[in-house]
Amino acid sequence: QVQLVESGGGLVQAGGSLRPSCAASGSIFSIDVFGWHRQAPGKQRELVAAISSGSTHYEDSAKGRFTISIDNAKNTVYLQMNSLKPEDTAVYYCNAAPGGSSWYGGYWGQGTQVTVSS
Repeated sequence: QVQLVESGGGLVQAGGSLRPSCAASGSIFSIDVFGWHRQAPGKQRELVAAISSGSTHYEDSAKGRFTISIDNAKNTVYLQMNSLKPEDTAVYYCNAAPGGSSWYGGYWGQGTQVTVSS
């Protein structure tokens, strides 16, 4: 199967940057799309960014500020987050879905906390 491990979250001031990473291992060849979701306290989980075959998607609030990328040689997915705002505070989860499955039928990391202070 596939294992995902996130790291690189932390505490930053508004306007700062973070670059969480997601190390993938296992049957990575089966994965069709990688993504990042986030979940703030009391809110439902939402998709922030996704990448598949070089094509990317971003949630509206992330456009122009966040960039998802893959270092194929390192089997690692990144989420570059710039111009961070307090409303970006959440647990960020790396996830991966095989072809033909939904996000929820795929794989999830343990999450990494991102906190943005005003």
